[in-house]
Amino acid sequence: MDSSSSPVLIVGGGLVGASLAIALDAAGCAVTLVEAAAPRVDAQPSYDERNLALSRATVNGLKAIGVWPHAAAKATPIRHIHVSRSGEFGSVRLDADKHGVDALGWTLPARELGAALLHRLDECTRLTRLAPATLHALESSATGWQAHVRTPDGVRQLDAGLLVGADGTGSFVRDQLHIGAQRQDYQQTLFVCTVTPERDHANRAYERFADSGPVALLPLAERRCGLILTVSADEADAVAAMDDAAFIALAQQRFGWRLGRLSRPGKRHPYAIHRVAAERLIGPRAVLVGNAAQTVHPIGAQGFNLGLRDALTLAELVAHAADPGATALLENYAARREPDREGTMTMSHGLVRLACLQQPLLGPLRSLALLACDRLPPLQQALAWRGMGFRDQPPQAVLESLP
Repeated sequence: MDSSSSPVLIVGGGLVGASLAIALDAAGCAVTLVEAAAPRVDAQPSYDERNLALSRATVNGLKAIGVWPHAAAKATPIRHIHVSRSGEFGSVRLDADKHGVDALGWTLPARELGAALLHRLDECTRLTRLAPATLHALESSATGWQAHVRTPDGVRQLDAGLLVGADGTGSFVRDQLHIGAQRQDYQQTLFVCTVTPERDHANRAYERFADSGPVALLPLAERRCGLILTVSADEADAVAAMDDAAFIALAQQRFGWRLGRLSRPGKRHPYAIHRVAAERLIGPRAVLVGNAAQTVHPIGAQGFNLGLRDALTLAELVAHAADPGATALLENYAARREPDREGTMTMSHGLVRLACLQQPLLGPLRSLALLACDRLPPLQQALAWRGMGFRDQPPQAVLESLP
């Protein structure tokens, strides 16, 4: 059995795990990344068909680690946001110009971000990548962890001072660390595809709430939009079996006619929606990031944005640490991430409960809340900053970077 050592071992080379590996490499840290999929830019199976809504803070982070130059050409700026609820009055409208920025965020297909990350990984000089490779056993040691990894050339033993679980919602690392997770099945299924609207989307993103879940349209290049349609779980099979005409009719009925007639739906991909929250983020010389730490409802498009903040916070702490797995460092990480993590998960879950469930008595209150957020400048400013991924007031360095 081959054996080697690394200060940091990241298990999972998806969007968050790859971002963390790049950030640590840029900071001069030696890292080993274990990824189940072969590193092929043209057909990377770990990056799915979703269209990601990237906050402004997320794009700032991707610029900082050198990923954005590989992705910018494929991204579409979001200059306006429109939020409403079916059957109720009131809406929230956010405008980039009004808040002094060129874009509130950007839309980017997950596969394009995956390709950009792979290009940037190729530029790393201190990174060891094992792909395809799978972790199949972990043993604690006096100085960290011994990981047994299956590769096409056989099993390798890796010794690491810090183990990072970035291996997704069903995290093997989380299970091996005996960290429990709170789970909730929302009994909803998400369908994603591209559509072509009759009218120009004008770089406007829409989110429309309804009893059966949210529906969103995200602006894409060539006047197309990314459709995100939520249905109840007991309808999922029937929706999956629909032909294009029936599916587009359902999407039209759920979204409405703000962009005219929708047409030319692309291939549909369903995703069951669950909430999974690890009961703790850290273990002995180990930490969870991204979906391994928390998987949130896609309402509000917070998943990757939250996961990248995990990765960048951990990279900042580890970058100049003599011992990346030190207990004090990991406790500091967990303390720093708790407010953002808890706030985002609470917001996501609360929006599902408040905006997407049938509660007739709350209808007028929901409408008044939307009107208040749209008409009262302090509320709209706070909503806009949070939507751009900033917490409280953005730091001066961020403000100075804005156009």
